[in-house]
Amino acid sequence: MIPKSYQKMHENYPEFMQAYEAMGKATREAGPLSDREVALVKLAISITAGLEGGSHSHTRKALAAGCSGDDLRHVAMLTAPTIGFPTMMRAKSWVEDVLQKQSDV
Repeated sequence: MIPKSYQKMHENYPEFMQAYEAMGKATREAGPLSDREVALVKLAISITAGLEGGSHSHTRKALAAGCSGDDLRHVAMLTAPTIGFPTMMRAKSWVEDVLQKQSDV
């Protein structure tokens, strides 16, 4: 599911979005990490930055890259020593939001 705001950016600023997406592709291809590993790292970054939308998006992308729900819950839990237990619990709920929607489908 692509958020409407992201779709709108594509409609209003296609060249900008092509450049943005090209940068994302270049960063993924710049190193040796697999798509699965990249997906887990991106989820961890979104969680620690406190980005709910990014965490939702990267949870979906990680599932598409072959990660399991348990993998994603583990990533969320691994953040606790760094960002604190309450913040980790909030982020874990973002992961659970997506996992719940996936199981509802």
